[in-house]
Amino acid sequence: MGYKQVIVLRRDINMSRGKAAAQAAHASVEAVMIIVRSGKREWKHWLEEWLREGQMKVVLRVDSENELVKIYSEAISSGMPASIIRDAGKTQLLPGTLTAVAIGPAPEELIDKITGHLKLY
Repeated sequence: MGYKQVIVLRRDINMSRGKAAAQAAHASVEAVMIIVRSGKREWKHWLEEWLREGQMKVVLRVDSENELVKIYSEAISSGMPASIIRDAGKTQLLPGTLTAVAIGPAPEELIDKITGHLKLY
């Protein structure tokens, strides 16, 4: 069984490449911090295995806020660690704009049930 983290970014808000990279990083770090703070042994095992395997990350895209929220909600309801990022609005976006979701690290097959239909960013 392999482990990965999937980061989902919105394409409909025209973030620059640098902004998109920063939002992806925020989502990734926040998802890991959720695991660290959770006290959930299963999640911590997933994190340890993911680190041991080389921290695979895949960046995917959605075309709307509704799609982003749906992916996040599905991950949470499936019992996976997930983060959703709301921009502070200091540069390119309006304050509160939802930009990114990270799911995992978790087993690949669990994440793929939620994100397997999405295209690469």
